[in-house]
Amino acid sequence: MGHAGDIIAELTVDHREVDGLFDRIEHTTPAGERQKAAEQLTIELVRHSVAEEEHLYPAIREYFPDGDLIADKELADHARVEKLLKDLEALDASVPEFDQLLAELKAEVTAHVYDEEQNLFPRLRQACTPQELETLGARVRRAKKFAPTRPHPGALPAQPHHRLLSAGTGLVDRARDFLSGRGRGR
Repeated sequence: MGHAGDIIAELTVDHREVDGLFDRIEHTTPAGERQKAAEQLTIELVRHSVAEEEHLYPAIREYFPDGDLIADKELADHARVEKLLKDLEALDASVPEFDQLLAELKAEVTAHVYDEEQNLFPRLRQACTPQELETLGARVRRAKKFAPTRPHPGALPAQPHHRLLSAGTGLVDRARDFLSGRGRGR
């Protein structure tokens, strides 16, 4: 992930890529290939979530009169997804529980994406100037480059002053991914 455009375009393209990864997992038979696709899904969802937490939700807090309430709900959605990702990471793709958990994860992510695209993004487009949206898009792209790639439920507070912690965790995650080969073979 990492495209061009404003924050809405950037995050929407991410959403379509995640949809594609879910489809890839669901339509792949060998467990090893499903496991690799699930690892890639986890990497992309974690990076995307961290970028939203660092840039989208603070913007919502700033630009929407009910921004705190909305951002807190979105963060709760992310916490549930991250817990599901952590649980999925512990399962082998050949066990039936993997498919059950994957279905639960997909339902949670699909509902979250729908809400963002149908409600948040239109409101954000009305609340911000095109330049503000472009700036936020660039910040999201940069955040994804340094974000963690593994789920850390409850470990990374979503306040902006914790970006160094997020970047440090991201560096460790990417080193682990490099050494293990995780995330390759997309």
